[in-house]
Amino acid sequence: MKSVEEQLSLIKKGCHEIIREEELVERLATSLATGNPLRVKAGFDPTAPDLHLGHTVLIHKLKHFQDLGHQVVFLIGDFTGLIGDPSGKSETRKPLTEEEVKENAATYQRQIYKILDPDKTIIDFNSRWMKPMSAQDLIRLAARYTVARMLERDDFHKRYTQQNPISIHEFLYPLIQGYDSVALKADVELGGTDQKFNLLVGRELQREYGQPPQVVITLPLLEGLDGVQKMSKSLNNYVGIDEPPQVMFGKLMSISDALMLRYYELLSDLTPQDLKRLTDDLAAGRRHPRDVKEALALEIVARYHGQAAARQAAREFAHIFREGGLPEHIDEVTLGQSAMQRFRKFSEVMESQTTPGYWLPHVMVAAGTAASTSEALRLIKQGAVKLDGDKVTDPQLELSPGTQTLLQVGKRLFKRITLSHVD
Repeated sequence: MKSVEEQLSLIKKGCHEIIREEELVERLATSLATGNPLRVKAGFDPTAPDLHLGHTVLIHKLKHFQDLGHQVVFLIGDFTGLIGDPSGKSETRKPLTEEEVKENAATYQRQIYKILDPDKTIIDFNSRWMKPMSAQDLIRLAARYTVARMLERDDFHKRYTQQNPISIHEFLYPLIQGYDSVALKADVELGGTDQKFNLLVGRELQREYGQPPQVVITLPLLEGLDGVQKMSKSLNNYVGIDEPPQVMFGKLMSISDALMLRYYELLSDLTPQDLKRLTDDLAAGRRHPRDVKEALALEIVARYHGQAAARQAAREFAHIFREGGLPEHIDEVTLGQSAMQRFRKFSEVMESQTTPGYWLPHVMVAAGTAASTSEALRLIKQGAVKLDGDKVTDPQLELSPGTQTLLQVGKRLFKRITLSHVD
């Protein structure tokens, strides 16, 4: 295991705040002396079907701890997801259904292994200790914190002074997130800067339950493609880590030059010294922003899809946007009835007609060009979908079995689709 100084240097890279750094140094020294790894947790509510680059800022910090020999816990908030995190919200957040939480959690479990080592990662769910908790237990937990302390939180305070509603269940969210640290006996908890209050509740609750308080490490929030709002699927300013390589590459090439440096800081493997040299080279005109942005896109796409896919995405991007042509390679997708069986609407149509059509939003999801039928419908309504070069205007469009067509979604994603009569 590396020395305390070497570990601290890697841990501090990209961090916003450590509470308290002296406690972290002490725990690292104890870990080094005893050979017992620190238990490091980060919680993720499965509020959307896919992880995006904003999530990876935390996950890569977990990887740093993992590489240093510590035990990381990727905590899926399947119980807190049913409440809805009120952090940074100006109004009560709509909670997810249990079915949505389960579906999203399954996706998270698969995607985190693009970054974390599956043999060294503990995945846990906070429903494991929250579901068995009785009403009496929950009241006892609530008794350990006051309303006055809750209202010290900035977003709660603003909503209270502006007379915007705050539901009682929203007060439970920080308590339950804090209790997660008690249940896991966490030494360190990671979170975005917007989670600082919740992370500190964890420290206080650990003291209440006779545990040493965890060290809190906050990391900056990654701005989305718009360069203003936090990256979020709901704001459609995200880059999903499971998106096709050409889509990821194109999105990253669309960011502003200023945002590019921010992404280098939070997402790339550059050291602070390398980043300063890069910034100086750009300012002095020794490197062109387009080339630097392309290097960033190549690095990130290769991380999630491999070097070959990243190079292919770069060639296709150049061919489309610099030469005005189609990609050099377009995926061929053949879809039959079995690919559509999971869609309720298709099953209902099959019962009423012998040769049902293929609803375009279903085709888009099955072909991997949209994450859900609702996203497909939104893309069609935005005019972002073309068939054989013609823009689709009818969201209810059905394609007949035997159809062969070039499906284009946005400027960068192409699929050659064949709809078979039978499987």
